[in-house]
Amino acid sequence: MLELITKINDVVNGVVWGWPALILLAFVGVLMTCLTKFFQITHIGHWMKMTIGAIFKDKHVLGHTKDKSISQFQSLCTALAATVGTGNIVGVAGAIMVGGPGAVFWMWIIAFFGMMTNFSENVLGIYYRRKNKSGEWSGGAMYYLRDGLGSKKGCKQIGMILAVLFSIFCFLASFGIGNMTQVNSISGNMKTVFGVPTWVTGIVIMILGGLVVVGGLKRIASVTEKIVPFMVLIYILGSVAIFITNISQAGAVFGAIFKGAFAMQSVGGGIVGSGIRLAIEQGMKRGVFSNEAGLGSSVMVHSNSNVSEPVRQGMWGIFEVFADTIIVCTLTAFTVLSSGLIDLNTGKAIEVYESTSGTIVELTNANMVSTAFSMSFGPIGAAFIAIAVMLFAFSTTLGWSHYGTKACEFLFGEKYTIIYRVIFVVAIFGGAVMSDNLAWDLADTFNGMMMIPNLIGVLVLSPLVFKITKNYVNRVLRGKDEKPMLSAIPEVQADQEKTIGA
Repeated sequence: MLELITKINDVVNGVVWGWPALILLAFVGVLMTCLTKFFQITHIGHWMKMTIGAIFKDKHVLGHTKDKSISQFQSLCTALAATVGTGNIVGVAGAIMVGGPGAVFWMWIIAFFGMMTNFSENVLGIYYRRKNKSGEWSGGAMYYLRDGLGSKKGCKQIGMILAVLFSIFCFLASFGIGNMTQVNSISGNMKTVFGVPTWVTGIVIMILGGLVVVGGLKRIASVTEKIVPFMVLIYILGSVAIFITNISQAGAVFGAIFKGAFAMQSVGGGIVGSGIRLAIEQGMKRGVFSNEAGLGSSVMVHSNSNVSEPVRQGMWGIFEVFADTIIVCTLTAFTVLSSGLIDLNTGKAIEVYESTSGTIVELTNANMVSTAFSMSFGPIGAAFIAIAVMLFAFSTTLGWSHYGTKACEFLFGEKYTIIYRVIFVVAIFGGAVMSDNLAWDLADTFNGMMMIPNLIGVLVLSPLVFKITKNYVNRVLRGKDEKPMLSAIPEVQADQEKTIGA
């Protein structure tokens, strides 16, 4: 059965992650960057001030809500919980092992433009969100596909079809990127470092996950706002320590990244054309796996924020990609590339590493970073990464359970979401014992299947994003008297105007 699933997945993966899809991903990011006049650069001071700079100044950013919405900080933490995961550790190592150091450059490029893709998704998510029967906000690509793209002349049916397809793909992806790969990485690391059987890890994570997931978004957000800042800060500190220790390697590392990006070195001894293709392909695929810009996933939790301005939440999307890829993934890449486990001249990873204690380690994308940390910190380094992977992956599972819940709600109705949560929790055990390669391959496929309908929606609605952004800039930054563009739904627009300062 697993062989059949693998064969089918290989065929589908080749389609959804083919060059046409990658070109569409890059094109949408470039288009949104140009339409917003390079907002991520020209207004960097403003979006930094309104996001990370507002955490300790604006009560709406941190303040918990009495209704079923969540604070802006909680929405960020839940989104980062879903994005800052194994993709930042295992994914980056995998990209380098297959695509060489040059893959890191293309991760940066896709992240730079992905900032505005994520911005656009959040803007549209807030603009088309509505409250369900329980009073909880429901937003995401399925809503701006159905109500946004579907409102265009002659597009009602195609909008609904794409919305349903996106929801189906998101439903499936929540068991892939949000469950199988994450738990699989936890169980693999716990077995390698601490000798814990995978089935034991699976049962423990299933129980812990169940205690949080079944409680819904409020409980998920309350947990992620405590876990995420801690885990990201600790991982950054550990990576920065290695950066300082290996600072003499900085020139060689960044030189290899730029050379590899344009195939000025051959990857693993391959030909130049193959080298640059692998670098771009792996950089883009693993970049999207890491920050999820273009998938339309994190917008589903950003839409639950207590914010009124679509652009305000859009700026949190910019920061999310910046923190995830430009900061965390870059530190991971430097850790790997400065360790000596990768030949910076050829871009080829060594196959086996022998530690100072004589332990032989067969290098894979799953243990590359832990091996690099152990080279600097000894056994404590490997244990540190095992714990980091556990926290990163577990928080990702929590975030993605909400995405799957919203997809289930759109497809079947709110009353069926509790059934989905129970199935999601039970599936955690399967992820713990599944083949490592198959888990990652399935996740890649589900990502691509979500990405295509979402990008079509963002592309068609790009003029609307431009108008909403221009409206915000004119009102907030230039002081012009214009009617705010807050929602496509008249009653929500009227209600949000009352809280325009939020």
